[in-house]
Amino acid sequence: MLGGINNGLFFQSFGGFVGLALLIIVLKWGFASNRKMIVTPIKAGKKDQYGLLKALETPSNYIEAQMVLQKLIDSNIKATLTQTLDGPQIMVFEKDLRAASAILKS
Repeated sequence: MLGGINNGLFFQSFGGFVGLALLIIVLKWGFASNRKMIVTPIKAGKKDQYGLLKALETPSNYIEAQMVLQKLIDSNIKATLTQTLDGPQIMVFEKDLRAASAILKS
């Protein structure tokens, strides 16, 4: 007995404070503002720097490119419009490249 009280209960009460201190340390580390968990591209790249996506021949103006994109989406082809260093580009997956080109020519 430590000072006339139960030692187990005495040390158990400090266990909660230790657990809370550990929780605070872990949460401060996990939510630190100086860490970036997701890296996003800061600037646009060239049209050949988009991985699995391939660029189609697109109009030079953004509004016409948006109309082409809508035509491809209506034809059930997955496409996206992105702003590259070469101007607006319609990007599709390589497996859909031939079909997308045929739709745009028609």
